Order: sequence, then C-alpha cells, then structure tokens
Amino acid sequence: MEPYVTLTESLNELRNQGYSEDFNLRQNCLECRNGQFKIFTDDFKVDKFIRFEGDSNPSDAAVLYAISSDVHQIKGVLVNGYGIYSESITDEMLRKLDIRS
Repeated sequence: MEPYVTLTESLNELRNQGYSEDFNLRQNCLECRNGQFKIFTDDFKVDKFIRFEGDSNPSDAAVLYAISSDVHQIKGVLVNGYGIYSESITDEMLRKLDIRS
C-alpha cells in the first residue's frame, strides 16, 4: 500500500483491498455488525497498520489497523483515535494490537 496523507485515503484503499467491515474495540475482542459478531484475539491478525500523527495536537493522532480473520473469513478496519493505550482493554488485546514492536 502506498503511503497516503489522510486517514480517508487510506480507508478507501483498504476498502478496495476487501477490508469491508468496521471493527469496534471492546475490552477483550473486536466487534462488528452492530455487536452481532465478535472476534477474539486468537481468531484475528493485524495485517498492517498506519499511524497518523497530529502535527499540532497530540489528540489528532490515530492508528488505522487492517485486520483479517481466516477463521471467520472476514476482513475489516479498526480506527483508534487516541491509540490503544487509552482504551480499557485486556493485556492480551493490548499485545495483539501493539504497534511498537
């Protein structure tokens, strides 16, 4: 994937690559389809991530994750506006989504 300037451009490119679901981060899983579908850490992988740094305001920072699950045959995106460290999530989820490594 080419580097894109905006979050919107990156989201559109990932959608073109089949990442069609919008995931929501929960304490111990990812949810989609209005909470009807839950994917736990053993059942998904982070294919790639893109950081967006806030030039003038740290609260403008975001991370876009491209996530897939072979078990559930699903691909989607997770956008976290302030980084996973601000969310109340389990250590297992934190390790799975850790972008520092």
